[in-house]
Amino acid sequence: EPDVTIVSGLKDMVVSEGDDVTFRCQVSQENARDVEWKLQDVALQNNEMNEISVEKGKIHTLTLRKVTEQDIGTITFRVGAHTSRA
Repeated sequence: EPDVTIVSGLKDMVVSEGDDVTFRCQVSQENARDVEWKLQDVALQNNEMNEISVEKGKIHTLTLRKVTEQDIGTITFRVGAHTSRA
């Protein structure tokens, strides 16, 4: 099975407190496994504040809802051995 790589990485975002922000990362293969999102080295789960989804099989998205100052920091997307940060 070919290695899944990151085709299009994360972009830095600036948002106002209380707004939603969405990060997107495109990978080379559909249905990639071993995918992880982190904020400041803390793994994120899909819940009411963090929406994690996959569009068109290859575009992985993370939406942080109603961001606060505590959400400031580095977002990391990892697939296998490849990472992208914003």
